[in-house]
Amino acid sequence: MDEVVSQEPPRTALVLDDEVRIGAIVCKVLSAVGIVAKQFTDPLAFLLEVKRSPPELLILDLQLGRSDAVDVIRKLDHLKFGGKVLLISGRDEAMLAEIERIGRTHGLCMLKSLQKPFRSADLKARLQTLAEPKPAAAQDKKANPQNPPVDPRQLLEQALENEWLELWYQAKFDLQPLAVNGAEALIRARHPERGIIAPAELLPPAGDPLYKPLSLFVVRRAIRDWRLFASQGHQLKLAVNVPASVLGAPGFVDFMRNALPPLPKFPGLIVEVTEDEAIGDLDWIHEVATQLRLYNIWISIDDFGSAYSSLSRIKDLPFREVKLDRSFVTNCAAEALKRGLCQTVADLAHCFGASACAEGVETVEDLRCLAGLGFDTAQGFVLAKPMPPAQFLEFLAKPPIAPPGYFRPAGSDNAPRSAKA
Repeated sequence: MDEVVSQEPPRTALVLDDEVRIGAIVCKVLSAVGIVAKQFTDPLAFLLEVKRSPPELLILDLQLGRSDAVDVIRKLDHLKFGGKVLLISGRDEAMLAEIERIGRTHGLCMLKSLQKPFRSADLKARLQTLAEPKPAAAQDKKANPQNPPVDPRQLLEQALENEWLELWYQAKFDLQPLAVNGAEALIRARHPERGIIAPAELLPPAGDPLYKPLSLFVVRRAIRDWRLFASQGHQLKLAVNVPASVLGAPGFVDFMRNALPPLPKFPGLIVEVTEDEAIGDLDWIHEVATQLRLYNIWISIDDFGSAYSSLSRIKDLPFREVKLDRSFVTNCAAEALKRGLCQTVADLAHCFGASACAEGVETVEDLRCLAGLGFDTAQGFVLAKPMPPAQFLEFLAKPPIAPPGYFRPAGSDNAPRSAKA
């Protein structure tokens, strides 16, 4: 009897473009990389097909006669479309980037857009992630019956009780010499069955009482790890995340005072408080922050820009650092509006006598741009990922290597000041 060979279903895509010729070209390129494509010029017929048989990829033009890509994106959100979306258009990059952002806010997986006219090679490059087989590790954990979803509060409660919690460290880099000058402590849980659990699955909503024991653990463990790093010659200033509700709670300042090592070489501690929490009870936070300064503990305003607070409120908070939210940092090298906002935040921080830190930096282009705009420090995957303490020590022991392309010849645009000197 002949052996039956199972085959994976073909990869599929739908193309919506009111220019028939462009749609046909796109379909031809898709076919060349093994993707079965259908072409549409009518948004209604296109959406009906998405509902009937959802493909792996959708390719949309921006302007579609009496409709447009934003209308289609809203309807795709309603249909809970889970595939990827690629925008193609002759409009400028800023418009494409803005509609990409709209797609992401509607929960869609947006590929980097493609500007018309484009080459077949450009389109094929966008499709590389589709042409590769999906790794088994990429399966949704929530859909795995061995890892059913668990309430974050219950998970955190178990982690505290069973001592599953640990801190990982992501290096902070001084952008001028491009050297490690600190690190942020980030919470993880090492579950005996689920493995490493990240904060998104572990942390309950803001204001939960469990944040108090969690914050006490974070401070104690960060001080312990600082002693470890210092014993190896690394006198780093560490940053910890503490909710404003815990920071201003009775007894917290006493706890911090007693937790700090009584060593002259201890460089102090940075406490990161999100912008929305920092301005919630400004008078009380100001009082506590001033008190903490007596012990060389400084406030950093985290996720700056995400709460849209007024400067009249922020200026009254004694902070040492402003950390610009990743939503403004990402693609700042290519988008003039984001670049202008980054420049404004760097100048603003310096006017207040604080340093400017960019978080979530993922490309060399953005890193180089931020250095040229005057940012003092940066964090992000382009420089270093979060690591357990032992791995972080190994990272610190190696000489820092600038990402390829970070330094440019003297006088280049957006080059770091040290590179221009």
